[in-house]
Amino acid sequence: MTGLFNRDKLGFGFVDMFDSSKKRHRLRVVIPAYPAFNIYSRIARTTTALGPVCVATAVNEMEGWDAEVVDENNLRRYGPRDKLIGADHEFLQRRRPADVVGFYGGLTSTIPRLYKLARFYKDKGIVTIAGGQHFAEENMAEALHSGIDYVVIGEAEQTIKELLRAVEGKQDVSDIKGIAYLSDGQVVCTPAREPLTDFDKLPLPDFSLVRYAKISIYPVERTRGCAMACEFCTVKGKPRYALPERLLEHISFLVETRSARHFFIVDDLFGQQRDETIRLCNMLRDYQKGINRRLVITVQIRLDKARDPELLAAMQQASIRTVAIGFESPIEEELAAMNKRVRAEDMLSLTRIYHKFGFLVHGMFIFGYPKTEGVNFNMPVKERAKYFRTFIKRAKIDTVQVLLPVPLAGTQLRHRLARQNRIYSTDDVGWEYYDGSFPLFEPDEPMSAEEMQQSARKIMGRFYQFKYMFLIAASIFSFPGLVFFLHNLEFGWRRWYRDWRNRLIRFGGWITIRRWTSQFRNDDFSQKLHKAKEHLRTQAERA
Repeated sequence: MTGLFNRDKLGFGFVDMFDSSKKRHRLRVVIPAYPAFNIYSRIARTTTALGPVCVATAVNEMEGWDAEVVDENNLRRYGPRDKLIGADHEFLQRRRPADVVGFYGGLTSTIPRLYKLARFYKDKGIVTIAGGQHFAEENMAEALHSGIDYVVIGEAEQTIKELLRAVEGKQDVSDIKGIAYLSDGQVVCTPAREPLTDFDKLPLPDFSLVRYAKISIYPVERTRGCAMACEFCTVKGKPRYALPERLLEHISFLVETRSARHFFIVDDLFGQQRDETIRLCNMLRDYQKGINRRLVITVQIRLDKARDPELLAAMQQASIRTVAIGFESPIEEELAAMNKRVRAEDMLSLTRIYHKFGFLVHGMFIFGYPKTEGVNFNMPVKERAKYFRTFIKRAKIDTVQVLLPVPLAGTQLRHRLARQNRIYSTDDVGWEYYDGSFPLFEPDEPMSAEEMQQSARKIMGRFYQFKYMFLIAASIFSFPGLVFFLHNLEFGWRRWYRDWRNRLIRFGGWITIRRWTSQFRNDDFSQKLHKAKEHLRTQAERA
């Protein structure tokens, strides 16, 4: 084998300049920048995605390889910035040349940026690899024709190591499970790789590999997969669990080496393995007592877990402060279409139980979800919006996000809408709009796409208002009133902190919405939407 990785053997028709004579090689994993300011922009500057860190950590343990992660949404003070968006990759290649570049495709709205960067590196002869939930079905071919050499399907910790050995000429790429590539212009998909089950074989994710970023909220995990089968979700499969000891080890390592205090457990459904979850909570409680420091932990959990008081009590003692709950909708017909397995009539009482246990509740909603075939449901848009506003107010949800349905690749929702010929072509409304802020398909009658978008924004606008700036000041002035809670200072502090924190976030949310609205007015989305609608009508007429 020469010092070059010869792709002619795989039908690529050209030779990549991979110098296998070098003593050490570098993998750079890039998390692409959001295309524009959105509701995630602020939080993105305080955290990073866990998957790319796991991949880089696995590679960094390989002989002869170094790895780094560049999160374009969290470059902070020292990150080299491009004049328009994201990082300056020309500078990165001059300063620390990468031999292979991987791209995180977990967020569909970043895909146009991902393809642009892939072409940049490919033009320099760099091997490009991509992975993430976006790359499903027809999107794999799209990626392989957009500057990506290999698509990793599924979990990548083992796959990436085998791919890099193939790049070095030490393994045949066709023997690697769980990848897709082009051969003679045709997409080749190798046999699927079995999901990981023994997480103790993996190294703990090393956040020191995330270059430039300042991380204050650390994503950690214990569970992969979800058995709930929601129609709109990309996370599927039988849940697989790591031992609670592994998660405690990771959290304690970050506390003791990086002074971490805030954690987000990214498991899609915290509490799926009930007894082990309670054991984890007890371990976290004891650890915090031992170090005499309280952590701040956020989890994602199903609403119906409120029926388990023992679990909630253990969570509260473990310093789990915020629960993010996918309410999705207070409308029964929409919940049924989503396959949510919860009744709208139970949602209010279950939410109140979480508040009773002292949790801050972050509510996640989807406005304008399309009904399933054969269902007689034609609620006017104003009535739908009223349902949402009324429920949010009555449930006293602390913070909310109200997004539009996003027909992501590989989901049952996308398949259903595609059969009905309702999805706007990505030639008109591109992947950059797949962030939940824009209509992406023809909604149910009598609602229009414009009304659907405006209504979701108005619901958010009612919740996040300018008036909370004055209420923040009121909270500050009321702080001395804690003296009246000396008999139960912890209760008094929680009550004061909830009001102050919620008012601060709601004022910040008003700023976010105002900024997004300003950018939207300068965007040409309305023209693109009109064009997409016309194309759908033309297709329907021809059919």
